[in-house]
Amino acid sequence: MSQVIFVVLMIAALLWPLVLVLREPLMAALTGRGEMRFPLDPLWATAPLPALALALLGPDGSLSLSAWLLGGAWVLDEPRRVLLAFTALLWLLSGWYARGYLVGERDRANAGNDASAARLSRFAVLWPLTLSGNLLLLVAEDIASFYLGFAVMTFAAYGLVIHSGTRDALTGGRAYLIMAVVGEGLILGGLLWGAGTLGALTLGEFREGLATAPHGAWIGLLLWLGFGVKAGVAGLHLWLPLAHPVAPTPASAVLSGAMVKAGVVGWVATLPLGEPAAEAAFVGLGRAMLLVGLVGAFGAALLGVWQRHPKAVLAYSSVSQLGMLAALVGTGLVAPALWAALAPAVVLFAAHHGLTKGALFLGVGIGEHPPRLPAWVLALLLALPALSLAGVLGSGLATKWAFKAALYKGGHSGLVTWLSLAAVGTTALMARTLWCQWQGERQARHDGLVPLGAPMPLAWLLLVVSALTLPLWLPVLGMRPEAPPVAELAGLWWPAPLGVALALVGGGLVHYRLPRLAKRRLPPGDLWWPLASGLSRLWVATWPWLERLAAAKAAWVAWWVALERSGTSALEALGGGERWLRRHAAVLMMAVAVGLALVLLFSAA
Repeated sequence: MSQVIFVVLMIAALLWPLVLVLREPLMAALTGRGEMRFPLDPLWATAPLPALALALLGPDGSLSLSAWLLGGAWVLDEPRRVLLAFTALLWLLSGWYARGYLVGERDRANAGNDASAARLSRFAVLWPLTLSGNLLLLVAEDIASFYLGFAVMTFAAYGLVIHSGTRDALTGGRAYLIMAVVGEGLILGGLLWGAGTLGALTLGEFREGLATAPHGAWIGLLLWLGFGVKAGVAGLHLWLPLAHPVAPTPASAVLSGAMVKAGVVGWVATLPLGEPAAEAAFVGLGRAMLLVGLVGAFGAALLGVWQRHPKAVLAYSSVSQLGMLAALVGTGLVAPALWAALAPAVVLFAAHHGLTKGALFLGVGIGEHPPRLPAWVLALLLALPALSLAGVLGSGLATKWAFKAALYKGGHSGLVTWLSLAAVGTTALMARTLWCQWQGERQARHDGLVPLGAPMPLAWLLLVVSALTLPLWLPVLGMRPEAPPVAELAGLWWPAPLGVALALVGGGLVHYRLPRLAKRRLPPGDLWWPLASGLSRLWVATWPWLERLAAAKAAWVAWWVALERSGTSALEALGGGERWLRRHAAVLMMAVAVGLALVLLFSAA
């Protein structure tokens, strides 16, 4: 009976979002009406509900489909259950939030605005399509399903990024798409190389075989970089600060909360973490991941505090937090024996960051459209997820203790120190985010307040509560994070006040002592702009040479065409001679015979 429940819930979780994708086109085809009949209705928002039911109620199990691609294998175990639960919950609440966030778009569409109707229709279709890819990659055990889900999620999300159609949105979408194509190429190359070498069709076989494969480290490098594009590895993070601020706020929440975790899931699913045989070959890759992860954790914090838009600050915060996750995964390659203790901490970190960062992004929209709450209550509610991400309370505190305890047991106290210093940057970023939100919220209160029971405030409040109480309801999913001992609280809390102090001192110093520096604007995207400018100048510089090359090519082709024509003319002349010979062949043979007879006659004489 439990297997039947598992199969039903698994199929429903993966098919229901696709049914909602096809609902509008099918209804339009059946009724002959071009406009949307169900723009973001409550049924549309239920797309992640079967997946959440699978995570909460479904038993562990696997579903094999021999007719699916190269043989489908979809699995639910404890790590996947946790990842699926927080992902589905975040998509569910963000979708409900979107119903309120896009109400103005819907009103304009109903009033006859074709552009708004097109944007709303695109959002209504691409949202569940992106979700379906996200869910598939989480439960997939076969390589083909995993890559299919990853690719569908990646490319469908492009339409969410460019939803508004503004210049900034198109720029962010261009950066997202370029980096996505680069990442997909690296992932596909690594998976095909590894699967072909190992003869593996499942991720488990791939991971085990990669540990001893002849070129396993090079395959791992491709996969690290390919998944690192999604996970915001330093140097490959260019799209995050450009795409997050321009996307609709609910799309930003799932982009940063759920979709970027697909990169971490890719690392865990394909790299030989915890395999003792991989230690010698993969230790170099693990150290590189550790180093680059720490660079991202610190560098993103330094860049983020200069941003003025709260969503740009949160985007850099995601790069910083994912840098910490990359450092933990890299440690698992450097010390395989430690991965068994570190893996639950990584999963908990991903779930905590996903829900908390989603609450922070939705809070940006709440600051722009504040609910009917006293200002101090709203400020406190906006600050709670920020404090949790800084590791002061709730799931953030439990997460920080989980990976610190694992690292202490493994003898990596030095990494604990570096991660604690990175948490100082996280606190500074949260202080900057709240400051930017507070400035915007003061103006928004003059524009009117939203009822507390409206979709936006209700979904945001539920997400805040879910993020803060994550350690309390995780045991339902089989994971039981330990509460930190009282004696360890001081060691866990000290980065937060230091980060706030640095933010206050630095902000005051810049504002009052260095006003010119305060007015300077550091655009989000950092490396994107010099790279784009350099490529543009390179294109301008090489264009004359390209024109000359094109002219030389044209002359070369013209010479060969002329040579071909002359050769054709010669062949035609030869053909004419052949025809003449065929017509006069009898006369010529008689003449030759007479000539030979005369030669013989005169020779005899």
